[in-house]
Amino acid sequence: MCGIVGYIGDREACPILMEGLSRLSYRGYDSAGVAILDADGKVNVHKAKGRLENLTALLERSPLHGTSGIGHTRWATHGEPSDRNAHPHTDSAGGIAIAHNGIIENHEALRKHLQSQGCLFTSQTDTEVVAHLLSTLYKGDMKTTLLQAMEMIHGSYALAILCDAEPDKLFCARRESPLVIGAKDGAAYIASDIPAILAHTRDVVFLQDGEIAVLSKQGVAVYNRAGVLQSPAPYHVTWDLSSAEKGGYAHYMLKEIHEQPLALQSTFTPRNVDPGDYRWLPVTAQEAKALRKITIVACGTAYHAGIFGKYVIERLSRIPVEADIASEYRYRDPIVGENELFIAISQSGETADTLAALREAKRHGAKVLAVCNVVGSTIAREVGDAHTLFTYAGPEIAVASTKAYMTQVEMMLLIALALGDMRGALPAEEAERLRGELAVLPAKAEQVLLTEKDLRRFADSMSQKRHVFFVGRGLDFALSLEAALKLKEVSYVFSEAYAAGELKHGPIALLQDGRLVVATITQPALLDKTLSNLREIKARGAMVLAVCREDLKDRVVGEVDELILIPAAEDLLAPLLAIIPLQLFAYCMAVARGCDVDKPRNLAKSVTVE
Repeated sequence: MCGIVGYIGDREACPILMEGLSRLSYRGYDSAGVAILDADGKVNVHKAKGRLENLTALLERSPLHGTSGIGHTRWATHGEPSDRNAHPHTDSAGGIAIAHNGIIENHEALRKHLQSQGCLFTSQTDTEVVAHLLSTLYKGDMKTTLLQAMEMIHGSYALAILCDAEPDKLFCARRESPLVIGAKDGAAYIASDIPAILAHTRDVVFLQDGEIAVLSKQGVAVYNRAGVLQSPAPYHVTWDLSSAEKGGYAHYMLKEIHEQPLALQSTFTPRNVDPGDYRWLPVTAQEAKALRKITIVACGTAYHAGIFGKYVIERLSRIPVEADIASEYRYRDPIVGENELFIAISQSGETADTLAALREAKRHGAKVLAVCNVVGSTIAREVGDAHTLFTYAGPEIAVASTKAYMTQVEMMLLIALALGDMRGALPAEEAERLRGELAVLPAKAEQVLLTEKDLRRFADSMSQKRHVFFVGRGLDFALSLEAALKLKEVSYVFSEAYAAGELKHGPIALLQDGRLVVATITQPALLDKTLSNLREIKARGAMVLAVCREDLKDRVVGEVDELILIPAAEDLLAPLLAIIPLQLFAYCMAVARGCDVDKPRNLAKSVTVE
């Protein structure tokens, strides 16, 4: 969601801040701003609603100069997107500037208290209370003031603070919202994500919950909530900024779709060890045999990966699996305890609802496991690297997830295979055969990418459709849920997914001449049932686009209007190939409709608030 950048050094701060904010723009935002401390010791703030280009234009008309400052991209939670609600916010005197990610839960009580002290508020945000609170508490030492304020603030936050009374320092604090800091060559940096500062340093420190940091030209100092100096181990970033660039593709989303064969390979290789060796999965054979239930909790696309996981884990390991939406999980008094495995799935590792659900499961004694794409993320640190299965999809910049989903689904298959083998529910030779099929999956995924040309042509002819249904049975239904989400995310076409057999229980009333239905057909055991459903659809005048396994095409030709073929594959693995054309269809529809593919309206990449 919101992005934070901070810099202090000898160079002009504004260009560094703007570069960093641009690197964070993938997170989704509706306004942006910077605060710069000038040579006269005055804090100057420029803010603008909308894209970063608006702030850039403002800075060109009215430049800000200084060698320390903070910047922010905001995704609205309290107050409409506007110039005055944009960050950074200042106290009444304008000497303290704040950039904030997260939500201050007791902001209303704090606002009333501060107003009684004479503070004048100019925005609708929860963030502004922090600036005024720091101002009223300040007695000449911002480090002490910040620790004191943290005892009074309830909620989640990552804070970056600029103070004119201490011009040679920047300050930051963290509770639940991610924050990373670094220093190099007489400069120090703050960011809410690594790409913002990777051009300047590869050695970073992840601030922990309750910690604060003081940054200066001399480096960074980290303190715990008691004010005791800490010695955090730096993390060295190995990936390159070039991996987050478009590489000649028109959009990040298309680039990331084409990166899926490599992502599949990268995720599988570390787990492609000797037969029966499942040390990569932090579950012993004894624990696997004792498991009574598995709960998979996630949000959005990751939740759809969890539904796929339910199908394959139950199929291969014969353990009951429940897939749940994280935002609902902890509010329904869940039944969870010992001899149960709780799996949290999150691309960013910062999803607030998923993190809260994970903590709830831990409190009840469940064994917890995370599936995550980001090393050093909050969820990964919450459960520890030893209990985190990293998906190695690489940086994902487009808001609509593609390669991260692909690797999450692959990880569900790997977990299912491992648990099935350890429990004796899956014969060892069958487990080895499935591993062999997984090994050749990236090459087949490369073949599927060739469907892009046909999907562009079809999408061009369908781009003005206002409603699309997605249908499938079994694993294909799980796939349809994600396909429908992709289309609505990037093209703004209203789309809905149904188990094909459910159409006649209501949705069939919406079928009419010209309505588009997209069907996925990868499961031979369900082919006859699916074809029967497609005939019901065609009888009502709707048209059908089918994504189908090549070895099933003879049964499907003549039953649909448009056929997209994928290579023949193992039943459990074929859906991983089928999702690629469905992602490409969503992408091509968005392009044909002139949508902002990489930054869909109202969406954020990393949802760090409830």
